[in-house]
Amino acid sequence: MNETPRVAVVTGAGSGIGRAVARRLLADGWNVALAGRRAAPLAETAEGFGDRALRVAADVSMPDDVERLFAEATGRWGRVDVLFNNAGTFGPSGDVGEISPQDWEATVSINLTGSFLCAAAAFRAMKAQSPQGGRIINNGSISAHTPRPKSVAYTATKHAITGLTKSIELDGRPYGITCGQIDIGNTRTEIMTTLGVGQGALQADGSRRIEPTFPVEEAANAVVLMASLPPEATIGSLLITASGMPFVGRG
Repeated sequence: MNETPRVAVVTGAGSGIGRAVARRLLADGWNVALAGRRAAPLAETAEGFGDRALRVAADVSMPDDVERLFAEATGRWGRVDVLFNNAGTFGPSGDVGEISPQDWEATVSINLTGSFLCAAAAFRAMKAQSPQGGRIINNGSISAHTPRPKSVAYTATKHAITGLTKSIELDGRPYGITCGQIDIGNTRTEIMTTLGVGQGALQADGSRRIEPTFPVEEAANAVVLMASLPPEATIGSLLITASGMPFVGRG
């Protein structure tokens, strides 16, 4: 007998890790709501998967957009089994004395407030499904453990994601809702170009170093592993990095 396909919501699904995760879930038979601010990249992510890919143009920092995203997902499929809370931005480069309040607030609104809004909407949908519940996976970063130079806004939001993750996991227990965090370092995506990883990324001692990267598909495999566990098991924290990158011993 065919099982009813599970339903996932993936934010930031138009590129990078979000696109790779969404396409892997779709290939594995999931129904997936793809969220992102630009319609064209979402169409590229959805290509070849027909009605199992629901495209929703949404800004995760806007409460009305987030409510519409989850309303469309539950309206089509009746439930949400997994949220991959992925949308984010690296934000401004600079030390704490150099970045503007406006750039700080813009980074927080996407990385932290956006993650909160999506988690809240998913939590409400999953709570209504209790005792089946659901699973929330937050995309943190190795910067949730230790920063790169001149990344104070990004690093602060990613440390905050860890607190958000632990709080959701605790509060979700009565309803069968689990929450875990994946911290990824140096996938081969556009942000690596922004950081100069391939040409020489700024290091803690002021030098620049070409850093190794790894295929984004391997990060997607790790997320899908977390998503596919039975309800009786959860991964609270998963760290995956490029082999040999300057993370252990950074600084």
